[in-house]
Parts: sequence; structure tokens; C-alpha cells
Amino acid sequence: MTEITSNKVDWRALWASGDLARFCFISLGILLHATNETMVATVMPAMVSELAGVQLVGWSLAIYELGAIVAGAAAGRLVSYVPLRTNMVVAALLYAAGALICATSPSMQLFLAGRLIEGLGGGALVSLAFVSVERLFSRAIWPQLFGIMSAIWGVAAFSGPLLGAVMTELLSWRWAFGVFTLGGTAMALASFLVLNTPEAKKPSTSAGKAPPFPFVALGCLAVAVLLIASAGVDIALLRSSLLILLGLTGLALFFYVDALKPRSRLFPARLFSWRTPVGAGMTMVAAFSIATCSFGVYGPLLLTSLHDIPLLTTGYIIAAESIAWSILSILVANAPPRRERLIIVCGALMIAAGIAGFAYTIPLGSIPLILVCALLQGGGFGIAWPFLTRVIVASAPDDEQTIASAAVPTMQRIGYAVGAAIAGIVANTSGFSQGLNHDAAANVASWLFLAFVPLGILGCLAALRISAAANRPLEAIG
Repeated sequence: MTEITSNKVDWRALWASGDLARFCFISLGILLHATNETMVATVMPAMVSELAGVQLVGWSLAIYELGAIVAGAAAGRLVSYVPLRTNMVVAALLYAAGALICATSPSMQLFLAGRLIEGLGGGALVSLAFVSVERLFSRAIWPQLFGIMSAIWGVAAFSGPLLGAVMTELLSWRWAFGVFTLGGTAMALASFLVLNTPEAKKPSTSAGKAPPFPFVALGCLAVAVLLIASAGVDIALLRSSLLILLGLTGLALFFYVDALKPRSRLFPARLFSWRTPVGAGMTMVAAFSIATCSFGVYGPLLLTSLHDIPLLTTGYIIAAESIAWSILSILVANAPPRRERLIIVCGALMIAAGIAGFAYTIPLGSIPLILVCALLQGGGFGIAWPFLTRVIVASAPDDEQTIASAAVPTMQRIGYAVGAAIAGIVANTSGFSQGLNHDAAANVASWLFLAFVPLGILGCLAALRISAAANRPLEAIG
């Protein structure tokens, strides 16, 4: 590992040492995971027309995120038992295997099995990329490396929808997943060859010192999401209501069990208590994460079915949402602390306006208005999230700040998984349970986004509560 004695990075020396090339290979895991995550929406119309199973569309994101949550939590602990290089190779091969199953699936059910395996591999690759920075590189250059990782997320969020649309238009939706099969295989080979340092070829600590893995809590989460998603597959009042109730109970049990295990806890104490900025902030994260995934899951499918809008156009719209997130995050990054309250609230209002706006613009089919809603939603996240995260972490007790910083993206993924499952219930209840046709799509478009407006309002109320903590200057977070 190259020794860095100051905060000024000598990129030429870093490249000559091989460390920079090693970091580039490690970061490919983030690119593969994030690009795949955002690509699926634009291949969904072509895939559903071939495989059918429109009732299971919501599962495509829910089960992918579920796999990523479990694997992400596991990967950070497995390096205590298994060398980093071995973990990275296995995760990449798992990802490639999942992509191959998706590419060759003859049915939607098998496709979803592939998505679960992809999520497990992709979530592990992302977690291991962050572990690799800590294990393999000097602390002095961590900020620069984490900054590069953030840029990679932005590139992936932009390129994913476009890649899916282009591959579907030129070849087939199956080739879109074929690309990731090749990418995962190449990642595995590169990891084996490049991660050849002593730090990467041995476990990080003895098994006795490793923190326990939260098997019970994550098991409750997995069962809860699957129960909620199952409630929307075959709509029946008694059965669906019972599954939703059991699923919500499972979610509550997940958070309860997590709080009982201080050594393996994923979330800070008093998680949803509005008496604390942490509780109000995590409520805002959960509400908006659940409420905003409908467009990413069903938007292209509805626009193609209702208005014959080309897949490439829908890809540009989804990419524009990601671009707005990245650009506005950069523009407000240096805002003074006295502006944080206004920025958080404005961001929340923008997100809520985007959610409500989709309920009008998707049925209408106006591309400019749909684009405005996408920009509002993405831009709202872009300006609010950096300050929201800072308030949550800075307001947490000293011994919980590390947990709080990791809890924000974890809660986002849980929100996306639960939101996709709920979106599936709404979509199937309002028409897709009878199959994909114009009338069903029109009815779904009217209800799908309106159903999440109450959660948008809840997010705004939580923003008003948490933003009170932004009135006082917060210390910089290391």
C-alpha cells in the first residue's frame, strides 16, 4: 500500500504503485450494481410483453433491494472470517450468475430468482468496495476515493436507464442482462488478479472479535417484504389484507429485534421518535424512499402502454431525475448552516410535488410535464439529502454516529423494497391483476401515484420537524 504523508494526493505515484488501478477495479462493483439497479425500468415493457407476469413487476425492484440489504450487511462482517479477495471474487460470480439467469429466463418467476441472486452479489460488491478503501488505502486519501465513488454512483444512475433502452431497441432486453453477466465475470477475474496484497489475502481479524451477524432481524425483514409483495399478486380482500397486516407486523418486529441487539444493530435507538432529530429524519428517509419508487418501477411501462412513448425517451427522463439529484447536490454543498432549514424543507416540498404531479402528468402523457416532475423529485432529493444526513448523524449520540451514518442508505434500500412491494399491490388492485392492456394501464396510472401522496405529506411534516435541528451550526462529520 502506498504511504501518503499529507492530504495532497500524488495521483501519478498512486498509479505507478498500482494502488489507483486496484481502486478502479474495486469501484467496478459499484458501477455494476448501481447501473443494473436503474436499468431494469426501461427494459420492463419489452420483458413483460415476452414473459408476461405484469402482476410481478413490483417484485423486480423489491427482491433485488432485499438481496442487496442482506448481502451488504453480511459482506462487511464476512471479511473478518474470509479474505477480502475471496469475498470479492465470490460476490462478482454470484452477480454474474444472477444476471445470466435473468438473461435466459423463460418466465417471470425465474427472472425474479435471478434478480435476488443479482441483488445478493451487487449488494456485497458495494459493501466490499467501501471495506476495501479502509483496508487497502491510506486514510489520508479516503476523502478523494469516497468522492470518486460518489461520482461513480452518479454515472451509473445516468447510464443505467439509457443502457437498458439502447440494448432493448438495438438487440434485446436479454442482452442488457448479458452485458452484466460479462461484467460480473470480468470483475471476478480482475479481483483475483489485482487484489494480491497481503491485506486482501487474509481475514481482517479473528472470529472471536467479529461482530455478530443480525440473522434474526434480517430474516424478519425478508419475510415482511415478501408478505407485503405477495399481498398484491392475487388480489383477494381477506387474503391480501391478512398478508399486508402480517407484513407490517414483520417490519415492526424487524426494528424491535434490531434494537435488542446492540452489537449487531443496524439502526440507532428511538428510530422513529419525533422527539429527536434522528427519529424525525429517519421517518423522512423512510417516507420518501417508499413514496418515490413507483415511477422508477412502473413509469416506462405505463408511458409505453398508454402513449407509445419510445423506451429511449423514458430512459432519458429517468436519467434526468438522477442528473438533477447529482447537480443540485453539488450546487448546495457549500450552503451555510443557517440555510439548512430552508433547504431541507424546500427539498421535501419538491419531492412531494413530484409525487403528486406524476398522478396528473402520467395519464396525460405530456413529456415536458413528466420531465418537470422527474426533475422536481430528483432535485428535491439532491438538495435535501446531504443536509438531512448531516443533521441525523450530528444529532445522534457519540456512540451511535457511525450506526446513524450507515443507517441512512440502509433505510433507503428498505424503503425502496417496501415501496416497490406496495406499488405492486396498488397496481394490481387497480387493473394489472387482469393483465397488461390500455384500459388497465390508464386506471393504474390514475391511482398508483395518488396512493403515495399521503406518504409525501408525512415526509414534509418530518422535514419541518428535523429542520429545527439545522438552525444551530453542526460540527463537521468525519
